[in-house]
Amino acid sequence: MADVRILEIKQSVFADNDRQADELRRELKEKGVFLLNLMSSPGSGKTTTLMRTIAAIGEKVKIGVMEADIDSDVDARTIAGSGAKVIQLHTGGMCHLDAAMTRQGLEGLETGDVELAILENVGNLVCPAEFDTGACKNAMILSVPEGDDKPLKYPLMFSICDVVLINKIDVLPYFDFDMDKCVENIHMRNPGAKVIPICAKTGEGIDKWAKWLLEQREIWLHKA
Repeated sequence: MADVRILEIKQSVFADNDRQADELRRELKEKGVFLLNLMSSPGSGKTTTLMRTIAAIGEKVKIGVMEADIDSDVDARTIAGSGAKVIQLHTGGMCHLDAAMTRQGLEGLETGDVELAILENVGNLVCPAEFDTGACKNAMILSVPEGDDKPLKYPLMFSICDVVLINKIDVLPYFDFDMDKCVENIHMRNPGAKVIPICAKTGEGIDKWAKWLLEQREIWLHKA
């Protein structure tokens, strides 16, 4: 049989995206725009958490939000009600955003008056974890109903996140969810990850999350 040439497309695509992501981070640093990439599965409470976050720090920092979805503008309309600057991004069926798509979103958001840009990524625990968006920090939300074993099932997602918000702690009594075991599983994948239990519905824990976010922005602003 004749030799068949094998081209590692996946590696090439990721390498090119990583270069674009690093370039985007440098540009954001020059502009003083802190970009947060927020990920989770559908229904975990990303938009509700964002609304609470905006309410907690909206007077301290100018926020712009990019809502990424395959279709619809439901989440963007919700965020617009907070008074924050917002733009809806449609991915055309793609289950993630990469650095080039994020750049397009930032250009559409017009970040000249934005100090903190938040990308609400497509609801998915697989694809978004594979692509560097150029964000300064990665955050994810794990909701109690999803189970404490998700860090074991989706290792890459938990390994790339700087902070994990465990949401919907108000329903802990109704689910077989072991908080200590979940934190242990997260730290097994990522020893340096910050874990913050919250309830976006009631606001519990949002102050700790908001404090962490503002602190990370300040550290980033003054980092050489």
